[in-house]
Amino acid sequence: LPPGVFIKATYDRSELIQRSIHTLRTTLIEEIVVVGLVCMLFLLHARSELVAVFVVPSSVVVALLVMHLAGINANIMSLGGIAIAIGVVVDSAVVMVENGHKHLDREEERVHAGQTARARGEVILEAAKEVGPQLFFSLLIITVSFLPVFVLGGEAGRLFKPLAFTKTFAMAAAAILSVTIIPVLMVYFITGRVLPRAWGWKRNLAITLAAMLVPAAALWLVAQSLPHVRDYAWWLAGGWAVLMAMLLVPQRIIHESRSPISWVLQWLYRPAFGLVMRHRWPVLGLAAVALASTVYPAARLGSEFMPALDEGDLLYMPTTDPSISVTKARELLQQTDKLIKTVPEVLSVHGKIGRADTATDPAPLSMVETVVQLNPDREQWRRRAVRYFFSDWPSWLKSPLTATLWPEERPITMEELKFGWTDPDGSEHAGLNRWDSGERRRPGVVEMPGVANAWPYPIENRINMLATGIKTPVGIKVSGPDLKVLGDLAERAANAVRSINGTASAYAERTLGGYYLDIDIDRAGAARYGLTTGDVQDVIQTAVGGMNVTTTVQGLERYPLNIRYARELRDDVPALREVLVDTPSGAQVPLGQLAGITINPGPPMIRSENAQRTAWVFVDIAGRDLGGYIGEARRVIARQVPMPPGYTLVFSGQFEFWEKAVPRIVGAALGALLAIVLLLYMSSGSWFRVFVVMLAVPFSLIGAYWFLYAMGYNMSLAVVVGMIALAGLDAETGMVMLLYLDNSHDRFVRQGRMTGPADLLAAVHDGAVMRIRPKAMTVSAAFIGLAPLLWAHGTGADVMRRLAAPMIGGLVVSFLMELLVYPVVFSIAKSWVHRAAWSRERTVTQ
Repeated sequence: LPPGVFIKATYDRSELIQRSIHTLRTTLIEEIVVVGLVCMLFLLHARSELVAVFVVPSSVVVALLVMHLAGINANIMSLGGIAIAIGVVVDSAVVMVENGHKHLDREEERVHAGQTARARGEVILEAAKEVGPQLFFSLLIITVSFLPVFVLGGEAGRLFKPLAFTKTFAMAAAAILSVTIIPVLMVYFITGRVLPRAWGWKRNLAITLAAMLVPAAALWLVAQSLPHVRDYAWWLAGGWAVLMAMLLVPQRIIHESRSPISWVLQWLYRPAFGLVMRHRWPVLGLAAVALASTVYPAARLGSEFMPALDEGDLLYMPTTDPSISVTKARELLQQTDKLIKTVPEVLSVHGKIGRADTATDPAPLSMVETVVQLNPDREQWRRRAVRYFFSDWPSWLKSPLTATLWPEERPITMEELKFGWTDPDGSEHAGLNRWDSGERRRPGVVEMPGVANAWPYPIENRINMLATGIKTPVGIKVSGPDLKVLGDLAERAANAVRSINGTASAYAERTLGGYYLDIDIDRAGAARYGLTTGDVQDVIQTAVGGMNVTTTVQGLERYPLNIRYARELRDDVPALREVLVDTPSGAQVPLGQLAGITINPGPPMIRSENAQRTAWVFVDIAGRDLGGYIGEARRVIARQVPMPPGYTLVFSGQFEFWEKAVPRIVGAALGALLAIVLLLYMSSGSWFRVFVVMLAVPFSLIGAYWFLYAMGYNMSLAVVVGMIALAGLDAETGMVMLLYLDNSHDRFVRQGRMTGPADLLAAVHDGAVMRIRPKAMTVSAAFIGLAPLLWAHGTGADVMRRLAAPMIGGLVVSFLMELLVYPVVFSIAKSWVHRAAWSRERTVTQ
């Protein structure tokens, strides 16, 4: 480039992509680590933990390979599908490994009782066969439960199908691995020692240290020579050493009855179990009341298509009067750019007004597009005070809380940057845009008379404009034949929505706000001077519009040469009237004597939609859910702006995607629910078992809705997808709970110990209380596996939090319901089954 010329990027989407991928990559690593720690805590046996956790990286690798083969990119949604599957893929392996531990415990008890010992492989095979079919069906059900996502079309389908594909890939891989590889690994690694005791402790120690240190040192040396992995050299070496220690160091398999985790869980669960079994019918009544309580949070949740993706930058798109001049437009652009740049968080401002020389961007001169590049490091943004319940405590007492969990200062959010904020002491801070809420009003940095501001994200804005034509979250389209009536109706609609709480700005496009220069040639007057209409038009074209008079040739390049009057000779009507026209006689006549020159109002641009003229109203909202705002706006406009005959009014914007997606996904969800019921019946052969397992689904809605309400989230497509994933997860946990209850009941029947209600209670106690560890382990793995999504921050985290929130809230409540309600329902049903047999036994005894 020549001196003084440089290229500056004012908008770069690669930064957004890298930030979003980094957010999801970090969350995935956190999930894998916490799931491994949960398995280690519950099993207390390192090799068993490795067997269980083997499914996690394996299923992730399989999902990534299939993604590559299917041409699915790594993005927020595709990685999000893997993220919400991490805590679930390990469940089947955890249950199978834990069941292997339980069978080894029972085998040990058999041997102590004097019976013949069986081969360890035979015992583990029996354990795998006992739970394998149910686990395979449970993972298959989770996979089927995601089928509704595949039927989404349009924008919703393009957003969520990658997530559905990757989650399905991971779950399918986990289902296959759990019934093929995991039993084999259990045979080799669920043992007290891998190296034979006969080799002696010295030889075994030497082999263990050599396996730990020699490859670790080699890995460290290789990593040091590779620039891309040099920073991870110690992690690679240390990870290998820890892995070999877990595999080779002798470890004792702790009996479940001696496990401290089992002691604690049984100690907590036993009193609650006894209470619910003594009051079975009141428990069912309380469960029904809890289910009915979901009406309260469900009725108060807002709705939106998707939570806004924080893209890191903003697009300032105000709308001005269509009659604005070029000079004033340039002045307005410079003023707004300078005002925006005064905000500390802004790095650069690059504005454009009018249209480019392309047919794909029909922007009028009244349309401003300014890219606002913000500082990507949010920690450098201005900070605001936060008030908590302990804020008035003495500093020595509250300092531990503020230093760790709840700091009393935090960086401002994007919404606060746009609309300002109020500190706990009442001091107001202005944002980029003014903010109105009832009687309170906060001025904005960019507040110009006659200008309606809008602050969308760049990508979101382009998608909305391509899909609906509306550049703001909400648009109103008035259609009809007469432009003047359309303009009046649009202005009345804008005035109506300005009174609604949450309206940041409302601007009605002027259907007749443009001005046109009309030159009406006086044919008779021109003829008196010997001029034709064409002669006068040539002068008008040359003087005002410009005319190509020749072409310059420079090598292979051709450039047209255009001439016209200087701006000061043609920029107003009096100057145009003085333009001279040459006559055949050589005289020069002013244009004003040959034509009438007037400026007349007219439409700046005529919009047409569905073969009708339309007028648009652009509405920007803040601090309000989109669905609730649309509902109130429809009621207000229907009451205040009646439509004359031949005119229609429709709302447009992003909410249209939500309204189109909901009926489709509800219909598909009913189909998936039917498929889940059929799969449950195929796996269990009992409609009672199907009923009990499906009870977990409505119970989970209690936690899902209340947790969403507590978090302040709106109902969105991301939340709906999270609930769909929750339904499959509930079916799996319900199948595991019912599996242990059935196994204990059937074992008591085989042993002849089902002679009365006391034996039934003992069987239910054995299947519920004594087997609390595997149930708690599966739920804990899923819950803690999802927790990193809830505390994730950065680009893409808002979407992931909405996916995880209903799963986390629903999983907690459904687990409690399974622990407290399932035993009650199971005992009532089995007591009816055994009632006749118990009556006969009592009669014989008497």
